[in-house]
Amino acid sequence: MASPGRQSRAGRNLPVAIGVGLGLGAVIIASLFIRKVAFVGVVATVVVIALRELDNAFQERGIRFPRLPVTLGGLGMLATAYFRGEGALAATLALTVVATMVWRLADGSEGFLRDASAGVFAAVYVPFLAGFAALLTAADHGPQRVLIFLILVVCNDTGGYTAGVLFGRHPMAPTISPKKSWEGLVGSLLLSGAAGAITLVTMLHAHAWQGAVLGVAVVGSATLGDLCESMIKRDLGIKDMGNLLPGHGGIMDRLDSLLPTAPVVWLLLSLFVPVG
Repeated sequence: MASPGRQSRAGRNLPVAIGVGLGLGAVIIASLFIRKVAFVGVVATVVVIALRELDNAFQERGIRFPRLPVTLGGLGMLATAYFRGEGALAATLALTVVATMVWRLADGSEGFLRDASAGVFAAVYVPFLAGFAALLTAADHGPQRVLIFLILVVCNDTGGYTAGVLFGRHPMAPTISPKKSWEGLVGSLLLSGAAGAITLVTMLHAHAWQGAVLGVAVVGSATLGDLCESMIKRDLGIKDMGNLLPGHGGIMDRLDSLLPTAPVVWLLLSLFVPVG
């Protein structure tokens, strides 16, 4: 059992968080290698739950975005990304934006800009960024690409957490996320860079330097994503986006680093290991 001091520094119940994380990982990997479209189904389920959490969190500030068109449009983004590619993903996002604004017209002009803007933000932040995971899945060696993506994000979290707990002395952004330290960032860079070099060589037969670059890029996007979500929660006056996952918070609290990292991994892998 984790000591109270360590739990306080980590900000969560470590054994429970690890157990939940391993369970989620098993479901994701099983769906990925049983059938690729099954993984997209898991992503779609996560997106629906995440949008619900985001809507509930926004309501703490009196913001009510049109959840139905955003959710349906989000599912459409995942489907079109998987079956038709990045152009269809962008087109579906555009249609979702239009549908969101039109849907909100029915509730009158009071708060229209606020709610419609929140809906557009939700559509881009959750399903559009998640659509890049669908693009990774649909590509040649899709399961391997997605697995590299997940491994690097986990290594970023693990390296940062371990180095932060053991050596963290200098806060990175004390007003946004007090527990993040520069020492933790170094741990993330070392572990993710090494993992990137190993996974790209062994899974996609690319160069080690390309994997190291990818690992460093993942640390940058994941860290910024985590800080941005921390700012959103501070602005909304909440600690977690939800309580669905013991030891983690809500689904959105686990997607904070995954969502902005998906397009980064998709872009770099497309450059390093072109599809087709």
